[in-house]
Amino acid sequence: MPSSALTAAHPLKDVTASDSALRRFLHGLPGVDAVGLEGRAASLGTRSIKTTAKAYAIDLAISMVDLTTLEGADTPGKVRALGAKAVKPDPTDRTAPSTAAVCVYPDMVAVAKEAVAGSGVKVASVATSFPAGRAPLTVKLADVREAVAAGADEIDMVIDRGAFLSGRYLKVYDEITAVREACGTSARLKVIFETGELSTYDNIRRASWLGMLAGADFIKTSTGKVAVNATPANTLLMLEAVRDFRAQTGIQVGVKPAGGIRTSKDAIKFLVLVNETVGEDWLDNHWFRFGASSLLNDLLMQRQKLATGRYSGPDYVTVD
Repeated sequence: MPSSALTAAHPLKDVTASDSALRRFLHGLPGVDAVGLEGRAASLGTRSIKTTAKAYAIDLAISMVDLTTLEGADTPGKVRALGAKAVKPDPTDRTAPSTAAVCVYPDMVAVAKEAVAGSGVKVASVATSFPAGRAPLTVKLADVREAVAAGADEIDMVIDRGAFLSGRYLKVYDEITAVREACGTSARLKVIFETGELSTYDNIRRASWLGMLAGADFIKTSTGKVAVNATPANTLLMLEAVRDFRAQTGIQVGVKPAGGIRTSKDAIKFLVLVNETVGEDWLDNHWFRFGASSLLNDLLMQRQKLATGRYSGPDYVTVD
């Protein structure tokens, strides 16, 4: 079930009472030490993972993948194939876990839902005029409602970066809360910041708190459609934000790095960040996801290598 936003009785509720109150709160957050943040992210990325732990980490990473296709050339056939792969990533090995979800455009939700029926794999849909987010709110909300009506279990929305960067924080907050309401009780909401366009770590911290205050179930780095997407540093910063938010509110929020995570080695580095920053409570696909299209193939290849001692041929995994 989706998490709820802050109750009226919670002391942080007052920070969203007005644009000035919200601005005061967001700009009152501690400034980010960029050198320290990047240094810690780099240091955690050097941790050595032994064979047994590596096998566990690979399976955990597979179970956290939102297997994604977001192209103009997407077809029902491609989405069905993606759904089948999400359910059984390795048809030759039934011990391989399913992925967390398939992520598609709203018009492909019904196809994806049918493809994963009965499996436990969720259907996520990007909405709110993804990836630019340049549309009237009425259009964005219609986008969300249609995806939910078609069976989407999760909605990945993009914030209005123009509004955020010009300091219109309450507009962004109100839009997120409206989308949260349009999701109803059946769909969880992931809020995408497009961190590569926010320019500074301070902005990423502010966006993280803004999204959580508005009722996000997940905060997500990127659309995967810009030059700079998920990085260890910006993901670490967002993990610190969800940790601190839970400490203040008691509400747990998930994190989804997306875009640019292509190898098992990359994925394991992110899992180390999770373990060392927020702990085991987030080491579950209910609270941590990878937004990816090609990552799963490498995870499967590395999994097979650990099991047999060798890599399979090029036809071992499907080309998405």
